[in-house]
Amino acid sequence: MTKLEQIRHFLTQQHSELAILSDPVTIHYLTGFFCDPHERQLFLFVYNQLAPVLFVPALEVARAKEAVDFPVFGYMDSENPWEKLTKVLPNTAAKTLYAEFDHLNLSKFKGLQTVFAGRFENLTPLVQEMRVIKSADEIQKLRIAGDFADKAVQAGFEAISLQATETDIIAKIEYDMKKQGISKMSFETMVLTGNNAANPHGIPGTNPIENNALLLFDLGVETLGYTSDMTRTVAVGQPDSFKQDIYALCLEAQLTALDFIKPGVTAAEIDAAARQVIEKAGYGEYFNHRLGHGLGMDVHEYPSIMAGNELVIKEGMCFSVEPGIYIPGKVGVRIEDCGHVTKNGFELFTQTPKELLFFEG
Repeated sequence: MTKLEQIRHFLTQQHSELAILSDPVTIHYLTGFFCDPHERQLFLFVYNQLAPVLFVPALEVARAKEAVDFPVFGYMDSENPWEKLTKVLPNTAAKTLYAEFDHLNLSKFKGLQTVFAGRFENLTPLVQEMRVIKSADEIQKLRIAGDFADKAVQAGFEAISLQATETDIIAKIEYDMKKQGISKMSFETMVLTGNNAANPHGIPGTNPIENNALLLFDLGVETLGYTSDMTRTVAVGQPDSFKQDIYALCLEAQLTALDFIKPGVTAAEIDAAARQVIEKAGYGEYFNHRLGHGLGMDVHEYPSIMAGNELVIKEGMCFSVEPGIYIPGKVGVRIEDCGHVTKNGFELFTQTPKELLFFEG
């Protein structure tokens, strides 16, 4: 059963005629066609019994027709997309429609309501269920993305210097990636020195790299439609024993969680495996985010590896494991790898060593 057939099968079960996909990544997942519509409208309409319809900005029509074998319609910037939809869609009379609630903003939803008078239901759980188990081909693409992340962080390591700033190192990383054919990072690359790393989502700037401090790298790349995400924290000079002890504690928490992962455990239990290590040492309040997130065509996707999530882990799921300890004004450490669940455990996509690495100050 193809992915589009899975959508149709779901519609049959729900006695519904139509599903509306609006997330460009989901449309890419289902059809192989990707575009970023920016402020324009992009929709895939999957009917229960009729052929799908792809609706794109006019400047994307030619590319879309090369990618799919079903009807493609476009609209000019000067046209009203909602009025155009009423003219080109084969049926707008569905009584119950399924849409991606997690993606639709209010403007898009209000626009669709001018086209369809039916009741809207949430398609997001089905899309999440479809995307959460990765195929062997998807896992291979994630491995390739992970390999490039290893290369990216190595480029960052080579740029470490007390004469460099956080943004200097980021520029070196991203320039090196572009030379290797990577046109896009998974997210804004983070290089955080000293106390700046004590903010889990710190903002890199023109801060000079500190000596005798820790330096945090959080980065990933997008290639072949799939993403990577990794974090490494390294030492510049000789950080004091307290900072090194916090690093060792964070690493113990991550390794404990990685060893715990296997089919049949829950997301909450994985989070607890790491969190209990940090809590037992008295630093629980400084680990203030979930342990991990799903990974695939999006760098953050379903599921969340966190307390309260009783989702049972299955083979083929891909997610991050990234405990962190952030003590304001003192130290920030995070260690992150992404990987996939195997029959007996968890295989990582990134291979950069995790013992504390020391670089000259």
